[in-house]
Amino acid sequence: MAITDLPGARGELGNELIAAIELARAAGVEVMKLRGGELGVELKPGDEPVTIADKRASELIVAGLQARFPGDIVISEELALERGDLEAATSTRAWLIDPIDGTKDFIRGSDGFSVMIGIARAGRPVLGVVHQPSVSRTFFATLDGGAYVIIDDAVQPLAVSTIAAATEVRLVASASHRSPDIDRVKDTLGIANEQNVGSVGVKLCLIAMGVRDLYVNPAAKTKVWDTCGPEAILTGAGGRLSDLFGTPVDYTELGQPRGLVASNSHVHDEVIAKLAPLFESLRANRT
Repeated sequence: MAITDLPGARGELGNELIAAIELARAAGVEVMKLRGGELGVELKPGDEPVTIADKRASELIVAGLQARFPGDIVISEELALERGDLEAATSTRAWLIDPIDGTKDFIRGSDGFSVMIGIARAGRPVLGVVHQPSVSRTFFATLDGGAYVIIDDAVQPLAVSTIAAATEVRLVASASHRSPDIDRVKDTLGIANEQNVGSVGVKLCLIAMGVRDLYVNPAAKTKVWDTCGPEAILTGAGGRLSDLFGTPVDYTELGQPRGLVASNSHVHDEVIAKLAPLFESLRANRT
């Protein structure tokens, strides 16, 4: 199917959706070429790795969006954030880009990384694209087009699972940042089933596919580019994202210091009620 024929491609954000998919895929081709060579790994503040591929993908996507939508704010993880950029997500809109989400998986040759592009408007996600170049899988969603995944050129609608009890959920957790807090989460909720993936975006998309049901991240490190595109997809598939206390993510603030909970929505309230007391120390956190 041609990109122009995809669900949502003729809607309000159709041109934006087409551009995001084209640029995410082009960036995916570029990073896969670079993966076989010298990655040029450096450490950013917080000991987070960044590679030549992260920077190249960022440059490609940012330049492409600025050429097509010259009036828009474009924010990438690999660019310095200008004062007032995020306020545009309230008054107008802002593009939020993570050129390689799950860089550690990318470096070690695993498939749990993705290229992510989202749009936030009025402080909320309205478009999302998460592309997994190593497995040729592209997730996407717009407000009026629903949520879908493209696998081998076949387009499939996304829908979360119907699991409604926390003890039955299939957890997806970090592959490289897994902390002992996750064991506390599993014990509190009675969870036995866990899968580990690097990219936050891939985690949320697995919930949107209905093959996982819950993601809990008690860390206070995620940024708006980690969740904007994925949240649009998760919400379009019937899921829900909040902090550990049930408050929606605010895309006019850079950081998310009160952790994250993503679910199929059916178990969300139960999970929040049981986990919030475990992480009460985070409640007063502010960006």
